[in-house]
Order: sequence, then C-alpha cells, then structure tokens
Amino acid sequence: MAERRPAAGEPRERARLSGGPGRLILTLYGVFAVGATSRAVYQLSTQFDEAPLAYVLSALAAVVYVFITVALARGGETARRLALVCITAELVGVLAIGTWTEVQPSEFPDQTVWSDYGRGYLFLPVILPVIGLWWLRRQRTERRPAEPSPG
Repeated sequence: MAERRPAAGEPRERARLSGGPGRLILTLYGVFAVGATSRAVYQLSTQFDEAPLAYVLSALAAVVYVFITVALARGGETARRLALVCITAELVGVLAIGTWTEVQPSEFPDQTVWSDYGRGYLFLPVILPVIGLWWLRRQRTERRPAEPSPG
C-alpha cells in the first residue's frame, strides 16, 4: 500500500507520524489499545473484587494507549506533542508499576499490562515507549529547517 500523501493545504507532518516506521509503531499501539481496553473492561466488570488495584491500573494503561494511538494516527504538531506527553507517561508508568510489582508482589494478585515491566507482553510495554519517543524526536528534527551557518 502506498504511503498517503497530504492533501492540498494539509501539513506534511500530518502524514509523517504514521508513515514509514511510524506505521508499525501506530499498529503496535493500536493493538495494545484494543487489547488493554477489552481486558480492563472485562476485568473491571467481572473480577473487580479480586484485584482492584491491578485492574484499575490496567484501565489507566488502556486510556494511555488509546490517546497515543489517536495522536499518532492524527498527526500534526499538536498531536505529536500529545503523543510525546502520553508516551512519556507510559514509560514512567511502566517503570513505576514494574518496580512496584517487583517490590510488593502481594499488592498485585493479578497481572496488569505494565506488571513486571511488561513481562507478560514480551517486554513490549517497556520497549515500545522508548521506540515511540525516538520516533517522535526524529520526526521533530526532520521538520526543523536547517539553520544558516555563521558567516
């Protein structure tokens, strides 16, 4: 499938966030958004009393993944900034919850997406935000005009 070209008047960066490697990043975030959301809805509605903290944190992760997916799909500078904030929050969340689950496993009788640094998801929850931040930074530097060299 050919990469979509921006329409007349549409900023070029709008197509860039989800183009090239961004397409794979967007796809992975989309899969995580759907998976984490459906899992959280099921767990919150049927098993909340078993592990409320874990299930609420899974729901929080799902919300973060949905925001990231929408921002990457939308493109543009505002969406890039939103994605940057959300991916940073994701990385902080994965590291904090991953550490928490290692230090106090009794608080987590059931897994979350971010438990044990995403071990149940092949560590993608801790790897993906690093790649996502790299991608957003790369997109920002590609759009920045070259500065004139001093005379």
